[in-house]
Amino acid sequence: MNVNQRRLGGGMFLFVDDVNFEDVFTPEDFSSEHKDIASAVEEFINGEIASRSEEIEELNNALSRKLMQKAGELGILGIDIPEKYGGMQLDKISSAIASEKFGFGAGSFTITELNHTGIGTLPVALFGTEEQKRKYLPGLSSGKLIGAFGLTEPEAGSDALNPLTTATLSEDGKYYVLNGNKQFITNAGFADVIFTYAKVEGKLFTAFIVEQNWEGVSVDEEEDKMGMHGTSTRAYHFDNVKVPVENVLGEVGKGHIVALNALNMGRFKVGSVCIGSAKRAFFEAIKYAKQRRQFGRPICEFGLIKEKISEMAVRIYAAESMMYRTAGLIESRLQGVDMGSDESGIRTAEALEEYLIECSINKVYGSETEDYVVDEELQVFGGYGYIRGNHPELAYRNARINRIWEGTNEINRLVVVNTLGRRAAKGIIDVDRAQRKGLERLEVFKPEETDIPGRLDAQESLLGAAKDVFSLVFGLAYRRYGRALRREQEIIGMLADIMIEIYAMESTLLRAKKLMSGKRPEKAYLPVQMTKILFYESIEKVGFLARSILETMQGEMSARKYIPLVRHVLVSPNLNIVSLRREVAGGMIQSGRYLI
Repeated sequence: MNVNQRRLGGGMFLFVDDVNFEDVFTPEDFSSEHKDIASAVEEFINGEIASRSEEIEELNNALSRKLMQKAGELGILGIDIPEKYGGMQLDKISSAIASEKFGFGAGSFTITELNHTGIGTLPVALFGTEEQKRKYLPGLSSGKLIGAFGLTEPEAGSDALNPLTTATLSEDGKYYVLNGNKQFITNAGFADVIFTYAKVEGKLFTAFIVEQNWEGVSVDEEEDKMGMHGTSTRAYHFDNVKVPVENVLGEVGKGHIVALNALNMGRFKVGSVCIGSAKRAFFEAIKYAKQRRQFGRPICEFGLIKEKISEMAVRIYAAESMMYRTAGLIESRLQGVDMGSDESGIRTAEALEEYLIECSINKVYGSETEDYVVDEELQVFGGYGYIRGNHPELAYRNARINRIWEGTNEINRLVVVNTLGRRAAKGIIDVDRAQRKGLERLEVFKPEETDIPGRLDAQESLLGAAKDVFSLVFGLAYRRYGRALRREQEIIGMLADIMIEIYAMESTLLRAKKLMSGKRPEKAYLPVQMTKILFYESIEKVGFLARSILETMQGEMSARKYIPLVRHVLVSPNLNIVSLRREVAGGMIQSGRYLI
């Protein structure tokens, strides 16, 4: 398997200029095992889910449990679980593939499966004791047990590490008494195992494994939601629940390590699901546009519809390239680790923490790409898309939650920049050196005026300039505010968006270059065109955001004086963007789906 051998550290893509396209994992690198997993999940969805979609969307918890058991029998629920606990022990690329396939075809059931295999299983898989793993993982892997993740509270949403739920150690030291409430918990209507969190002694944030049938555990009625109607979402109430001390997960006072690493993998999986959902919406939009006739011809022949199709395709291409690149990075970090060993969970958690920035970027970009695509799908359908029973209406409602759970996109933007700041404070990133070197290059940089068809020289040059601009503005903001930068959320949001755009540009560029150098370079034609379109748009965004940050740092003439420089270097070469869009749209319309 061709994965990233250089083990580029998390967030370092911003400061490294010579990432080799051969070191980046792309969907074209799928092994036969990866393709088998994709086929197995598709077969399960087509055989068990598609025919029951209406019944699932009406919320049938008994059916959901039955389907989860079937998924477990096929090994789908155990992709991330070691073999000795009943799992398949596959790589994180396989995990991403499965999540994408569920996103494409499983509707609301996607979230039932996603929540169970992610945050509803990984806490014990990563941090459980040997006894805890042997007790719970075989059941979770087989679907005989259903997992839930109880973190959110009525007064603790984004501030999830500050719960009101308490855990008090009994006088004999044998159990903790749990009291509190958890809200918006997926799978709560039929779960068996709850990974939940409380403060011990009022201050020590701690993770616990709670069994739903224990005395004192109760659930409210189902929430009446905007979308994802086929998923169970309820509140938990813990009333003097006795939790044995052996059900503490991890260490007392270190529940944040359990929660945040589980959420990090959850974000990675959400990004994958969103790509699958976007691909389905894109497929439905093209199918409808080819069938719907107006003014005597199919609407897919009209320029503004082609523009929509091309932009949807470009964003999916970018999201897909970013997500599988990240999967490859995580997997490369795990090379040499015996996944059947006792330490495999901790090593996996370390890999996830290393690429926390990239996982959050994928969650943000993936969910916002999905939102864009399903919105444009509805627009292509016109009035029919607004009518219940047609795909866009359901996809539109279901998509909206993905920007909220697993950390809102606002929180994830803060995570991206604050994590970079913490690594800078530890000396992992030399901010001053990066800023100095970046400025030196920017002062002699000459933007390419001409774009060469079939080549990506201008885009590669622009990527380097965008990275140097980021080094400049991040360095100025870091030096100006120091630790107080955390309070400047507007600036953090803009910095995060620059980081996201750079990761998207670089991931698409590297993938296109890899295709160009492959055995069938003709397959690179559309990816090259899509990369050019993405750069044309992204460079404008990066320039605007960078100038806005510099303008915001009022009184800092040393900062504002760089605005003309940023305006000078971040300029796309002349492109016939309409022609490029028509080519991309034409290729997608001909194939009838997202295909490169």
